Amino acid sequence: MKNRSKNRARAAALLLSGLLLILPLGQMGAMAQAAEKSPELVLPGGDTFGVELHTKGVLVVGTAAVDCPGEDISPAEQAGVKAGDIILSIDGKEISSVTAMVELVADSAGKTVQIELQRQGKHKEVTLTPAKSESEHCWKAGVWIRDTTAGIGTVTYYLPETGSFSGLGHGICDSDTGVLMPLSRGIVMDVKISSIRKGAKGAPGELKGYFCSGKIGSLIGNTRSGVYGVLASMPAYDKKDLIPVAQAGEIHEGSVTIRCTLDDSGIREYKAKIVKLCGGDKNGKNFVLEVTDPALLAKTGGIVQGMSGSPVIQNGKLVGAVTHVLLDDPARGYGIFIENVLNAAKCP
Repeated sequence: MKNRSKNRARAAALLLSGLLLILPLGQMGAMAQAAEKSPELVLPGGDTFGVELHTKGVLVVGTAAVDCPGEDISPAEQAGVKAGDIILSIDGKEISSVTAMVELVADSAGKTVQIELQRQGKHKEVTLTPAKSESEHCWKAGVWIRDTTAGIGTVTYYLPETGSFSGLGHGICDSDTGVLMPLSRGIVMDVKISSIRKGAKGAPGELKGYFCSGKIGSLIGNTRSGVYGVLASMPAYDKKDLIPVAQAGEIHEGSVTIRCTLDDSGIREYKAKIVKLCGGDKNGKNFVLEVTDPALLAKTGGIVQGMSGSPVIQNGKLVGAVTHVLLDDPARGYGIFIENVLNAAKCP
C-alpha cells in the first residue's frame, strides 16, 4: 500500500490529455437550466487557471508486492485488480481517500474483504485477502493508488449569466494510466505564470507557474471534451466583448486567432491558421492548427503545455479550443470544435 508521502508526490502529476502535460446549489441549478440549449453569445477566455481535483473513490495506478515472510506477494494482483480500476468501497464502506483505504485494509487484520470497483465504466466486485508486511508490520493490499491531482490550463469561455466556465478542451486524465479522473470535487484557483519552457521538436514546452492562495470557484464536471464549473465572480467585461459560437459546419481552413496568457501582461491574441479539418468527435482532435504569429513562436515555439483550452476564434466567432501539441512540430497541434465542448457541459 502506498504511504502518504509517496502518494503526495505522485498525486502532483496532471496529464491534460495526449501530449499535454480542474457549488452552491443555487448556482448549480441555474447552470443546469442554462445548459438546456447552447448559448448564442459567450465571453471568450484565454486566462490560465489552476485546479485541484479530488477523485470519487481512489484510482489504481499499479500493483505492488508486499514483503511477506518467505515470499513477496501482491494481494491486489491475485484478486484481479488492474491499473486504471477505480476502487469505490471495501465491505460496503465508501472509499473517499487514500488514507481511508489504508485504514480499512489495516483494520482487516488479514481477513478477506469485498472490493467494489469500476473498470471502463462498468462495476465489478472482487475479493482480496490483505498480506502482512514483514518490514512495516501492517496489513497491505499491494496496490498503488491516487486520490487527487493538480495542474494548470486555460479557460475556453465564460457564461456571464450563470457564472460558469469551461476549460482545457479535454479531460483531466491520470498521468500513469490515461484514465479520465472520476470527479468527486474540484477547486479552481488563480495561477501566476512564472516562466516558459520553449517547445522544440520532440520536447513539448510548458507554461510554468504557481497557484495563488484562495479558492475562486468549483469544478462540477470532468469530461473528455473539457472541464467545467462555476466561479465565485466573473472577470470584468463589457457586452461588446461577447461573441457568438460557431457551428461545426461554419468552421473552415484558414486564418484564426488564439487567445492565451503567457505573462503578467494578461490575455493576448496571436495569429494562427486551421490547416486541416478532421471532423467528428475525435477525442479533442477535430482540426489541426498551425501557429503563425512571430511573437508567439518566439516566446513558446508554438503550442505548449498549459495552453490547453485556449479559445480559437475565426471570423469573430468562437470555433473551438487548443487541445494537443504535435511532438514532431511544436508549431502545430490539434483543436476541438466548440460544439463538442458545449455539449459536454450539458451533461453533468
